[in-house]
Amino acid sequence: MDLLGRRVSVRHRDGEGVRDVVGRVLAAGPDGLRIERRDGELAFVPAGTVLAMRVVPDRPRRTRRAASFSAEELTRITSRGWPAVESVPLGDWELRASGGFTGRANSVAVHGDPHTDEPFAAVVDFYTARGLRPLAQLVEGSVWDRRFEDAAWVPVTDQPPGAIVQVADLAAVPAPDPEVVVETHASDAWLRHYGRVSEPATARAVLEGPATVGFLSLDDVAIGRVVVTGEWAGLAAVEVDPAHRRRGLARRIVDTALAWAAAHGADKAYLQTMRDNEPALGLYGAYGFTTHHAYRYLTAP
Repeated sequence: MDLLGRRVSVRHRDGEGVRDVVGRVLAAGPDGLRIERRDGELAFVPAGTVLAMRVVPDRPRRTRRAASFSAEELTRITSRGWPAVESVPLGDWELRASGGFTGRANSVAVHGDPHTDEPFAAVVDFYTARGLRPLAQLVEGSVWDRRFEDAAWVPVTDQPPGAIVQVADLAAVPAPDPEVVVETHASDAWLRHYGRVSEPATARAVLEGPATVGFLSLDDVAIGRVVVTGEWAGLAAVEVDPAHRRRGLARRIVDTALAWAAAHGADKAYLQTMRDNEPALGLYGAYGFTTHHAYRYLTAP
C-alpha cells in the first residue's frame, strides 16, 4: 500500500515501551516512517519497530477549536510553520538561528521550561557564538515575559517589536481564484515582491522548510505564502504592490490560500500581523480571524 500522504495510526516499540503515533505520512522508506501529527509535530518510526498500523480517515471530526489552544501551544505551532535553518532545544525552549532572516527564525521561542538554572546566559551564548544578537520571542504578559524584563532584557527598537497572532476555524472555506498561481517553491519574482531578503538561499531554507507549503502569486503584483502543519494552516507574506492596492487582490490571494490549506487537511488557521495594521485587520476579520495573543521581542542588555 502506498502510504505517502495517508493518515495512519501506528503502534510501535521504542526504548520506553509501546507508543501510538497518529498522523499523516510525509515519507516512507526502508529506514522507517516520517509522520506529521495534527499539531504539526514530526515523529519518526524506525523500520522494524512497528507492531500494528492502519489507515484512518483523512478529515476526522475536529475536537478543538482554534481559540482553545494556549499561547504556548500556538508558539510551537507557528514556529513549525516558519522553521529556522538551525533549531536547538533548550529544555522546552527552541533556540532558532537563520543568518538574521526574520526575527521569528533568529530568536529563542520561549514556551514551557528551559530545564536550566541559567537560561538567560544559555541564550546569550548561543546567539553570540553565531554572530547574532540575543533575541527572545515572548508572549506578552506571560511569566517568562516578566522574568526576562526582571533580568534587564529590553524591547528591540530597530526592527518590528512583535506582532499579534490571530486565529480562525476554517468552517466555510472560500473558493480558490483560478488566476492565482500556487507553487511549491519561492521564485525569484516572489522573493522580489516579498522583500526583506538579503540572502536568497537562507530565505528559501526558511520559507520552503515545511513539507506542505504554497507560494501564491497573482499577475506579478500580489503574493502570499501558506503552510500546513498538521491541522493548522499558517498565512503569511500577503503583499500587494503599492500601485495596485485597493483592487481586491489581497482578498483573492487569501481566498486561494485558505482553499489550498483546506484541501491539504487544515481545519484552522493562524496569521501574524501588526496590531496597528488596520487594512490587514479588516481584511482578515472578514474571514473570522480574531486576536489570540500578542508577542514581543526582547534583547539582552
